[in-house]
Amino acid sequence: MNIKDAKEQIKNTITAYLTKDELGRYCIPPEKQRPIFLMGAPGIGKTAIMKQIAEEIGVGLLSYSMTHHTRQSVLGLPFIEHKTYGGKEYNISEYTMSEIIASVYDLMEGTGVKEGILFIDEINCVSETLAPVMLQFLQYKVFGKHKVPDGWIVVTAGNPAEYNDSVREFDVATWDRLKRIDVEPDFEVWKEFAYKTGVHPAITTYLGIKRNNFYNISTTVDGKTFVTARGWDDLGKMIDLYEINNIKVDYRLIAQYLQDKGIAADFANYYELYNAYKKDYRIQDILEGKAGDDLCERAKSGKFDEKYSLIGLLLEANASGMREVIGEEKILGAQAEVLRTFMFMPISGEPSKMLSEALGEMEQKAANLKASGALSSDREWAILKAAANLRKIASQIENKSDRKEAAKQIKSGIDEEVAKLKKRASTVSKALSNAINFCDKVFSEQELSIFIVELTANANCAEFLGKYGCPEYFAHNKSLLIYERGLDIIAQLEQLYDDD
Repeated sequence: MNIKDAKEQIKNTITAYLTKDELGRYCIPPEKQRPIFLMGAPGIGKTAIMKQIAEEIGVGLLSYSMTHHTRQSVLGLPFIEHKTYGGKEYNISEYTMSEIIASVYDLMEGTGVKEGILFIDEINCVSETLAPVMLQFLQYKVFGKHKVPDGWIVVTAGNPAEYNDSVREFDVATWDRLKRIDVEPDFEVWKEFAYKTGVHPAITTYLGIKRNNFYNISTTVDGKTFVTARGWDDLGKMIDLYEINNIKVDYRLIAQYLQDKGIAADFANYYELYNAYKKDYRIQDILEGKAGDDLCERAKSGKFDEKYSLIGLLLEANASGMREVIGEEKILGAQAEVLRTFMFMPISGEPSKMLSEALGEMEQKAANLKASGALSSDREWAILKAAANLRKIASQIENKSDRKEAAKQIKSGIDEEVAKLKKRASTVSKALSNAINFCDKVFSEQELSIFIVELTANANCAEFLGKYGCPEYFAHNKSLLIYERGLDIIAQLEQLYDDD
């Protein structure tokens, strides 16, 4: 299955494992809860989905890679315990608490989170001395004599033997105690993630044309060459930062992340071409409805690769605006949450100090979530921005003595920001209208369908359109027919490039 389906399977399993009966007992006793084993090639997102799952379910997350651990850190250090049996004293070998188990208790004590996910990666690549310990852990969820706390679900991951020479095969008795999920690379699923997180558009557009280059591991005379989803994601982040700092992006950078010389060179050439299209097509003019005849004629006469690149440029230009609006919504939501806390607090002093207390409560909750591993970077960013805005407001109400008057002023400030947000959303919606009208004018149904289907597949765009709308979008996507048509065209293109 793909990583999206695997994520859903893991979420469903954890939800089931954490279900309690009327007496507060887990319906499936912890000792009967099979650890989940996620088997898949390197770099396809096994680790990345765990943080998403923890955030969405609202539990803690603690991650370990077993290749970084020794027998002592996993099992604990030995010491001599003196015990008496039948009136006679004996020296018994005991072990201190495992570093991993201790970390679970530390997280619970530090954050107040009582349930969570203990994620252990590369569990089938441990050393020979650790192998028996890990088999015992998978079967009984203990390290030495120390058990994983109830309410903590064990999720493990590993690579198939063809990708890692140090893989150890499990026996049937061990596999029969695990809940195994096999995962394969899937570009369409990764593209959803890329759109949502804002992976550089040159990458998503390039891979839309050359899907076979998304994931590739092969053996050559020079050794293994590989390109993974993780590599594309990390490369995208670095390209963003190079562009911000006006540093040239070239093959030397790209080859550090795409460790296949042919694919790295091909993408390096495409990146230069993509930037040339970006400059020549004057995307901002299109968004403002000012596309001249020269742009229209060039778009009409361009080859498909050029048209597809233009679609990518238009998609990113619109998606970035929608992403900003959705981000601003999250900031306002966090501010409104603090205002509600402020209004229901017992009166305990000056309104400005009470607002600071409410703000501190929000920040503490966020700090606990971050420490527990269940706070996304988007949510953290929204809270930090909201906190900065509210601190400014707190300074403006220092002279207010009445909480209702202070709340009215706070709400007035938030209302102003809401009005600005609506104005910004209207501008973004109009830009999309202009982009669709441009596509309608210069593209065939094939290219227009691709543009509409990619908008629909982008989570940020879908959320924006659901809230603020765009008449031209809904006119072209008034039924699922165009979405299905777009998927069909994309499938045909994929086949075309597979044949090449």
